[in-house]
Amino acid sequence: MSFRSVIVARIVPGSEDKVAEVFRRTDETARPQDFGVIGRRLLSLDDLYIHVIERDQDPKVSGKTRGLPGFQQVSEAIAPYVTPYPSNWKVPSDSVAKEFYSWAPGKKPEEPIEHMTLIVARIKPGAEPEVARIFTDSDKGPLPAQMGVVGRWLYSLDDVYLHMLERKEASFSDAVHHNQHKPAFSKIMDDLSPYISAYNPETWRSPQDAVAKEFYRWRADGR
Repeated sequence: MSFRSVIVARIVPGSEDKVAEVFRRTDETARPQDFGVIGRRLLSLDDLYIHVIERDQDPKVSGKTRGLPGFQQVSEAIAPYVTPYPSNWKVPSDSVAKEFYSWAPGKKPEEPIEHMTLIVARIKPGAEPEVARIFTDSDKGPLPAQMGVVGRWLYSLDDVYLHMLERKEASFSDAVHHNQHKPAFSKIMDDLSPYISAYNPETWRSPQDAVAKEFYRWRADGR
C-alpha cells in the first residue's frame, strides 16, 4: 500500500451491519480496484465512523481522481446512518483526516497492514506539532519494540485524534497489559496527557476502551 485516506464521520450506533452491507454490495459489483482502490476498512467507536481507504497510488499521481461508480448511490444508501463530523462540512473532502505523523522503518510501501489497531481520542486543537514531537522522541526508544509496533500513523480532524498502529501480533490488549507499567509507556502517556484525552470519558476505563471496532473489510486481492 502506498497511499491511504482516512474519512471521519458520525454513525448511528448499532447501524454498522447496514452500512457494511451497502459497501459489500458495492465492492462486489463496482470493481473499485479499476479506480485505484485496493482495500477498505470500516470501523466505529461510540458514534464515530472511520473509513480507511487504501490505494495503489496517490490519486494526484495516478490521475484516478474520479469517484467510484455508484458513489452517489452509496452516499444516499448510508445517509440515514452516516453523517458528517465537522460542523462546517461543505464537501466530502472536509471529512478526510489529516496525517500529521508517520513512522514505519523498514516497511515496504506495497505491504498491506495485517494487524491494525486504531485508537480514537480527542486532541487539543493545534496540538499536532507537539504530539508529533512526543512520538518522534518515543519512537527512537524501546517502546515500539516492547509493544510489537512496526508502523504508526497519526491523524486529526477537528478535535478527533486517530492513532493507527501496525503490529506484529493481533492482540493490542495483551501488549498494553504487559507494558503499561514500564517507564517508556508511562512516560509517553504522561507527555501526551495535556494534549490527548478520551473520546468518551463516560465509557473510558482503560486504553482498550479507545480502540475502534472493525466491522467491515475488503481487499482487491481477497485477503
